[in-house]
Amino acid sequence: MATATIEKELLQLERQYWNAMKDKDAEAAMRLTDDEVIVTGAQGVARLDRSQIGAMLQSANWTIHEFEVSDDVQVLQPADDVAVLAYKVSEKLTVDGKPVTLEAADASTWVKRDSRWLCAMHTESILGDPFGRDRTSTG
Repeated sequence: MATATIEKELLQLERQYWNAMKDKDAEAAMRLTDDEVIVTGAQGVARLDRSQIGAMLQSANWTIHEFEVSDDVQVLQPADDVAVLAYKVSEKLTVDGKPVTLEAADASTWVKRDSRWLCAMHTESILGDPFGRDRTSTG
């Protein structure tokens, strides 16, 4: 069970990570990332090292204009040096030149290394019908 202090600290780090993505600040994102990180979402699964995170930000075909991380978070701390943070996020961004607004459920796994929390896994699921019935079908 996570303490309120750890929850507050991780939520602050998560928002720092979002700001790094918004600002395309590769150095900040790499500072917050473990040696390797697993990222999952609708695009699939990727295992990236810090330098790949930096390169991804520099070549991104998207721009985050606004984001709002919910204060209603869930934190699970299975060990002193591991914690999982889950929350909802609202995003306004441009992808391939087109505006996109979305609501998602995100989760990050943070590991403590040398008294610093680092992100080791992040996943994002766009909110909606879990079976995709709210999307237009073709066929």
